[in-house]
Amino acid sequence: MCKYPSGMIWIKGFCGLLAFCCTLGYAMADDASTNAAKILAPTGRLRAAINFGNSVLAQKDPKTGEARGVSVDLARELGRRLGVPVDLVTYDAAGKVFDALKTDAWDVAFLAIDPVRANEIAFSPPYVVIEGAYLVPVASPLHTNDDVDRAGVRISVGRGSAYDLYLTRTIKYAQLVRVPTSPDAIDAFMHDKLEVAAGVKQPIAAFAATHPDVRVIPGRFMVIEQAVGIPKPHEAGAAYVRAFVEEMKASGFVAKALAASGQADAAVAPPAK
Repeated sequence: MCKYPSGMIWIKGFCGLLAFCCTLGYAMADDASTNAAKILAPTGRLRAAINFGNSVLAQKDPKTGEARGVSVDLARELGRRLGVPVDLVTYDAAGKVFDALKTDAWDVAFLAIDPVRANEIAFSPPYVVIEGAYLVPVASPLHTNDDVDRAGVRISVGRGSAYDLYLTRTIKYAQLVRVPTSPDAIDAFMHDKLEVAAGVKQPIAAFAATHPDVRVIPGRFMVIEQAVGIPKPHEAGAAYVRAFVEEMKASGFVAKALAASGQADAAVAPPAK
């Protein structure tokens, strides 16, 4: 309550103006969310594509089987702000998420930014930055990331993953062996005695920690920027999604979601420039 011994009329007028401005600001925010909801969730429900192939972003609860992780938390928070229910549309590989775009199966997706995907998807700034790493047999002559691209080296990758798309553009001499999902890449590497498996650093390192016959090549072969994507026909909603992602990073929401799902070593992306 605004009470002062003098200037009461002026103070009351100022308080009234302040209250009006606050009310107007809330109304404008509500209008923005309503308009964004019409674009981003035209059916009245937000269909969010979740990729279980990247364990940094999404996992299944070992007890309940329910989806959890930073991408799941972001999807639900986005739906809350838009005022619409959220339907999780789950996949076991990023390539399958991208392919599902052709059938209008989702409204928003949590994928790595890539030039190929950007032809059909409008991406937000990244919210998480992770690294791509190579797994090799412990006795392998390959010791640096640059060693990998040579004739006779076979690299197992999840089909359509960010690192598959990246390596397709950059590898000149080694052979890419594509398998349906990222977890399958490690299985194929072990079963078929391939020279290299490529993948997200965290699960690669976790596998190596329990298998003394393999090791991770130090460093990284690429940086993977994870973002929120929407179909290009809904690009009018991109500004809202961009602002949402930036707020989620700045507020600590992304960091807390990563920690809650056991992924505290993943890096929150810096503010967009």
